[in-house]
Amino acid sequence: MRAFLWACVVMLLAPEAKAEIDIQEVTSPGGISAWLVEDNAIPFVALELRFKGGASLDLPGKRGATYLMAGLLEEGTGDLDARGFALAVEELAADFEYDASDDSVAISAKFLTETTKPAIALLRRTIVEPSFNQSALDRVRAQVLSGIASDQKDPNTLAQHAFERATFGEHPYSMPLEGTEGSVTAFTREDMITAHKNALAKDRVFVSVVGDINAEELGVILDALLGDLPATGAPIPEEAPFNLEPGIRVLTFETPQSVAVFGHTGVERNSPDFLTAFVVNTIFGGGGFEARLMNEVRVKRGLTYGIYSYLMPKDYADLYMGRFSSANDRIAEAIAVIKEEWARIAEEGVSQEELDEAKIYLTGAYPLRFDGNARIANILVGMKMDNFGIDYVKTRNDQVRALTLEEVNRVAREMFRPEELAFFVVGQPVGLTETITQ
Repeated sequence: MRAFLWACVVMLLAPEAKAEIDIQEVTSPGGISAWLVEDNAIPFVALELRFKGGASLDLPGKRGATYLMAGLLEEGTGDLDARGFALAVEELAADFEYDASDDSVAISAKFLTETTKPAIALLRRTIVEPSFNQSALDRVRAQVLSGIASDQKDPNTLAQHAFERATFGEHPYSMPLEGTEGSVTAFTREDMITAHKNALAKDRVFVSVVGDINAEELGVILDALLGDLPATGAPIPEEAPFNLEPGIRVLTFETPQSVAVFGHTGVERNSPDFLTAFVVNTIFGGGGFEARLMNEVRVKRGLTYGIYSYLMPKDYADLYMGRFSSANDRIAEAIAVIKEEWARIAEEGVSQEELDEAKIYLTGAYPLRFDGNARIANILVGMKMDNFGIDYVKTRNDQVRALTLEEVNRVAREMFRPEELAFFVVGQPVGLTETITQ
């Protein structure tokens, strides 16, 4: 019956996009802060937790420990093994998800209003008291190792990893967050306990909640859920080095199409120019078929099926990147076109028409992101982590509309650095000879 009720609720979770949402700042009696959007239209609550640090907290020689630990949080707690935990979640008609990225551990929960208390109690056990039993460790480890082996056959992943190795020196960013075959194989239960203690602490948690709950209720829940975590975790890492050298590097890989990852330094997420840079990238490579890269590389010349660029602000480094694939005998031409366009926008900027079209697209698309409690909660926790003001949702479109052509082109000149552009190509490209090894 509960499963049926959950299915019915899910069908209602995409209401009409909300033009404005009312965000409240809530602080629990124990001092834990959260952003809350109270919405009583549906008896449902979406909760998002982010613990800053993530896989960047991996100790030397232990790359992948945080990622594996996060995967084990749903594999049992106390007297509940993995199957018992899954049944308990199903009985509550709830949904819990756990993940790790380079910069955070993410925990998401969705549950019905009527099951709030038992759902929070169960979620708390997985966060505060995971069992990390050996059978679960061995099973999830095998899954991670299978993924690592699969990545060694994926040219897109190989290109990304080559880019990161060349860029980040000894920083954890230089290695896949899943770890290596050697590091993952060697992990013990003690490594999982250490990773858990380092990553999940009250001094680095960010919380957002959207749904059928009020501020007073949320304050009590925050302390019940997180109050027993350690006050502090491992020290936050230092800024990553940026060692990327310009040029083209090739990793030979037998495939009919080559894959290319390219880029250079980016724009800091908290920079006053970040939103402007986002608009510039929409025009250049992030706006679908209207973007310059797609038009020049695919539409005009047919050199690729798709190409895009994107800002990639990480907590300890900032990148501006792009990627595409092309036939081995055409990728050299595609790279030449990209380099030309990179230099052209740095020198000439964008036109007023391009800027006006980007503004219409971005301001029209923005409200559509807020199409359900879970998505709103996910957006808000990201805003909170990035130090955005609580009014950003209401002011963002006005900020976009207010951008002038002069300031957009100033940022374009600063963010595009053709002399620093680096390409990592995986495949058997014709006409590209500089090589790297795995």
